[in-house]
Amino acid sequence: MADISGNDKPFVLASLADDEKGIPYYGVDILKKHLNVVWFEDFLKNKEKYSQLIQGVILWVTAPHLDAALLDGLPNLKVISNVGAGVNFLDLDMLASRGLKVCNTPRILNETTADMGMTLLLASARRLLEGDQIVRNPIKWQINFCGRQVSGATLGIVGMGGIGYALAQRAHAFKMNIFYHNRNKRPQAEEEAVGAQYCATLEELLPKCDFVIIVTPLTAETKGMFGKKQFELMKPSATIINIARGGIIDTGSLLEALEKKTIAAAALDVTDPEPLPEDHPLLKLQNVTFTAHLGSATVETRSNMMALAVQNLLDALSGKPLVNQVI
Repeated sequence: MADISGNDKPFVLASLADDEKGIPYYGVDILKKHLNVVWFEDFLKNKEKYSQLIQGVILWVTAPHLDAALLDGLPNLKVISNVGAGVNFLDLDMLASRGLKVCNTPRILNETTADMGMTLLLASARRLLEGDQIVRNPIKWQINFCGRQVSGATLGIVGMGGIGYALAQRAHAFKMNIFYHNRNKRPQAEEEAVGAQYCATLEELLPKCDFVIIVTPLTAETKGMFGKKQFELMKPSATIINIARGGIIDTGSLLEALEKKTIAAAALDVTDPEPLPEDHPLLKLQNVTFTAHLGSATVETRSNMMALAVQNLLDALSGKPLVNQVI
């Protein structure tokens, strides 16, 4: 294959270099160190120049969108490497039918995402954002402004994989009572280390909990997992926290549960749709705390994710065993 770069680095397609809306500077530096990067906008303008050269795609926050038309123009494409763990936005059956490998970056973001889960739990429980607004507008000052106790409260974790277990470790340090629901029960030694008890069903888990945090992947089975029925099983004083994917919660049911006080509050790093339209009724509620899909968003973790995504891609192209292969 012709090499127009003057080096033997593989050519990859990536979205755009932009600290706000694309791949930030630290990710760009890692990419360029190991790869010949073709930005998507440049590719669209110069398809004849690049179509035969590109062997891989780096996905950063889902872009570029991999549809059949784009893939038809990349005859030598071999691997798609996602900077992130979730691949629910990809048509895996279509990609597999074309013989393409797909890799992701799990585990490396466990600790940072667990930090965000506890951040949201604490911020919501102690009404951090409302407290900030009181200080900024002293006319609203209250001496009896109270939040909810976290230490000693009961936490339910839905999805006890790597992130879920890291959350359990943090919650255990807060002396929380921990229950979890997962496809598989964790080994007894791991449960005992964090004081976690297994619940085989959500029906068993939800009524026990003061806080419920969602950490499960979005799949056909988990889409809409939390709806009207599940919220009605929760305590009226309970808070739902989602650091997984917005589609796991039925947004209409969540809005109704919050408005009718079926549950007390929500803390959401992810929503459905995402982002929410500026006139969405959820944004008008004071009992909802939002962050902008920031679970893995530290410079250190995102840099490590990009480095792993690049290594996954290089391993795939060189025929090495793939630890993080999805298909």
